[in-house]
Amino acid sequence: MSNKENTKQFEFQAEIKQLMHILAHSLYKNREVFLRELISNAADALEKARFHILNKAEEVQNKDLPLEIRIEPDEKNLQLTIIDTGIGMTQQELIDNIGQIAHSGSQDFLKNLTGDTEKDINLIGQFGVGFYSAFMVADQIDVISKSYLPNELPHKWSSKGEGQYTIEPIESAERGTKIVVHLREDAKDFLEQWNIESIIKKYSNFIPVPIKLEGKQINQTKAIWAEPKSSLKEEDYTEFYKFLTNLSDEPLSRLHLMIDMPVQFHALLYIPKTNPEILGFGKVEHRTHLYARRVMIQQNSEDILPDYLRFIRGVVDCDDLPLNVSRETLQENKHIARVRKAIVGKILSHFSKTATDEPDKYKEFWGQFGRIFKEGYTDYAHQEKFKPLLRFGSSMAEGDDLVSLDDYTGRMTEGQSEIYYLSAQNRATIDKSPHLEIFRKKGIEVLFLYDPLDEFVLSGLNSYMDKEFKSADQADLEKIANVADKQPNQPEEQPAPDEVDLKKLLDHIKITLGQDKVKEVRISKRLTDSPVVLVNSEDSLSSHMQRMMNAMNQKTSTGARIMEVNPKHPLIGNLVKLYQKNPRMPFIDQVCWQLYDNALFLEGFPPDPHEMVPRMQQMLTEISNQYAPEQ
Repeated sequence: MSNKENTKQFEFQAEIKQLMHILAHSLYKNREVFLRELISNAADALEKARFHILNKAEEVQNKDLPLEIRIEPDEKNLQLTIIDTGIGMTQQELIDNIGQIAHSGSQDFLKNLTGDTEKDINLIGQFGVGFYSAFMVADQIDVISKSYLPNELPHKWSSKGEGQYTIEPIESAERGTKIVVHLREDAKDFLEQWNIESIIKKYSNFIPVPIKLEGKQINQTKAIWAEPKSSLKEEDYTEFYKFLTNLSDEPLSRLHLMIDMPVQFHALLYIPKTNPEILGFGKVEHRTHLYARRVMIQQNSEDILPDYLRFIRGVVDCDDLPLNVSRETLQENKHIARVRKAIVGKILSHFSKTATDEPDKYKEFWGQFGRIFKEGYTDYAHQEKFKPLLRFGSSMAEGDDLVSLDDYTGRMTEGQSEIYYLSAQNRATIDKSPHLEIFRKKGIEVLFLYDPLDEFVLSGLNSYMDKEFKSADQADLEKIANVADKQPNQPEEQPAPDEVDLKKLLDHIKITLGQDKVKEVRISKRLTDSPVVLVNSEDSLSSHMQRMMNAMNQKTSTGARIMEVNPKHPLIGNLVKLYQKNPRMPFIDQVCWQLYDNALFLEGFPPDPHEMVPRMQQMLTEISNQYAPEQ
């Protein structure tokens, strides 16, 4: 019998009121997930109870109770009861764990709602609101719970989801938690045995404790990762993946490990087909669970896999870990360090084998997870396995095809000592870059970097097979001077102007633009089609890195650059002639400035339009005057 005078009433937080309204009205389809969430919570409580029984049995009340989940439908009273013999909750824990939700969880849930029921329903549980999903089917929920701790009294939590909840002490209850869901009339189908059984098998088939419906165990409890590979079928792996991820599709690939040395562990890891980060869900959290002798000791562990492998889903079960390990001691545990090193090595080997044996599948993997995977360039312990797995666009690849560093080095021209790359947003932009002209002429491959992270990756790796990475806009062309041309000079190529006259023009360009714009104007050895190009000295940032710094609000001035001039371009030849005719001609200065601005544009640094547009209009006026008929 409850103690009514000790009943206390509490107000829900404003966010929770909104949350329950959404769960009760907006997310009306797929309501069956409420049972999955309540079973998952019960399983967590049982895992904690198992832990305390194994380590602190003297502190646990009713330690001989079987660890199980019982589901009891009551069609007469429209009640569905979920009972677990887990760790239970004290009065304060009822307030902390059920009476309120962490602000970050509820706010993130609300913020990520899309209006698409199918997508929104998958957010339940992701942000710690799983318990409240029961309000999709209930007009009242009662939670009766007794903590495992000695001398703790049982309490009853109750709410109709209308903004308040009550907590009151009760006289008796066994250890664990009983959740009584008072179903609405339109949800009475959740009392039908076949439906309950179907939901359990769909979502909770591998919960590692018995789930009983009217005395009959419904689920399997086999730890599939610890089973011999020979005893498992493809369906077993797929079914476990769907249970683990709550996804309906199959994984892209999997890796089942059974390692005895240097530390004994089992692991079953999956690579999903899709990357939520691409869909705009923010950074993917780690989803690998850590077990010790089939008892979960850390959910969504960040200690097993490095951050660049956070997209992998699965379980790792290590026999050598103590059950009572804390997060702090886990990070320092020598067994964890060995497990992590071994698993990362195996994963990278798995990717390498996939890239060799199933290139289309690896291409699919790279398209989804390449952006995350590239973050591994700082994993110095595994760089030798990591580098060959990278993929980039290339001047020798068709369209959007990607190449590996092995592909590149295997095609390197005789006498080539560096691996060259160019960065831009897309292939079309790089294809038009003047920096590419000399490399095309000599048949030297250039990697195309489209991702802002790519240049950081190559800078961090420094080299591959003793060949340094070098941005094409900083390349020392003397190093490829002896490489024979693969594209012969075009027959219509006009001869270069007289060296003395050309030098006078170059000096004039430098004076006109000023020392703050160009520190040197010189004859280009890299241009074949463009009149001019701006290049960076070897000790400066590449153009792409400068753009990146500016994008991060770390304003980096373009500074004085080196302008290279193509003496065989018709425009330069005409400027030499005009300069010979009249060095003070204003039109020459206008063209000098326009060439500089054009080069800036191609480097990704738009010039000041308020200066450029009037100048262009003046130039067009002068040019049109040459063609306009005389009056």
